Amino acid sequence: MAGARAAIRYAKAVLNVASNQGTAEVVNNDMKLITNTIAESKDLSDMLQSPVVPSSVKKSVLLEVFNTASKDVLSLIDVLIKNNRINIFDQVALKYSQLFDELNGIEHATVTTAVALTADLEQQVLAKAKALSGKNVEIKNIIDESIIGGFILRVGDLQYNASIANQLNKLKREFTLN
Repeated sequence: MAGARAAIRYAKAVLNVASNQGTAEVVNNDMKLITNTIAESKDLSDMLQSPVVPSSVKKSVLLEVFNTASKDVLSLIDVLIKNNRINIFDQVALKYSQLFDELNGIEHATVTTAVALTADLEQQVLAKAKALSGKNVEIKNIIDESIIGGFILRVGDLQYNASIANQLNKLKREFTLN
């Protein structure tokens, strides 16, 4: 991923400034919005990557799309334009959110289920994930009908696979070995 190290440097700088000003959480919300917006809009992503589109056009589009962003984010856009690095804007936003979560002891967990989690079940999974990691945890539910039932929980480097498909595969391997 080209520019990954540069993205980390920019993200650290913005986080440092925002933390000193007490606006780190506001900037984090803006960065999450930026990451999602650019990921969902192929046109916006292509425009940022295009060497043909002038920087002035890129800047005006970004200022129009993210017109409610904090002044720290607007300053970041100016710096990235000035340094000809606006093509890594989405990477900087993503790295900022990761650094912010790391700084605040927030771990991300994904739980894959065959159907959507109920609110009660989500609270139980959240409690288990907190117990496993010892940190505050945010859960993302991914629906994958191929696991048939049960769930797969991933917290950091840990994975707990309690899916029916996994259990069926284990049985299948046992029968083919005997």
